[in-house]
Amino acid sequence: MRVYVLLFNAGTENEGIHTIQMGDRNKVLMFEEEDDATRFAVLLEAQDFPPASVEAMDDEEIKDFCQSVDYDWELVAAGDLAIPPEQNVEQTDWQLDADTPEVESEFASPELDDIRKRLEGLL
Repeated sequence: MRVYVLLFNAGTENEGIHTIQMGDRNKVLMFEEEDDATRFAVLLEAQDFPPASVEAMDDEEIKDFCQSVDYDWELVAAGDLAIPPEQNVEQTDWQLDADTPEVESEFASPELDDIRKRLEGLL
């Protein structure tokens, strides 16, 4: 069966799936309807989450993933209004560690401004 899940940084090395933490457990929500998943993603953004991508996946693939990382899952039936919890975790697993050094640019700021202006001129 096709379900919809929320991914952060979809298609990158830093991709993460949205979970709800319940005690010491994580639960992945699998939505039957894309509209319900999109509505949930909008509610997350209202809580200052970064934008999430709604991705269609096979439910067995999600269940296998959950079993491999010891997560729970829940199927949100079509038309059910899932609401994010009021409290959110401070640091997500897919976010970069605060201790990770930032990558320095090989261009100085004036050079970047010049490149930006030339690119804007192409538009």
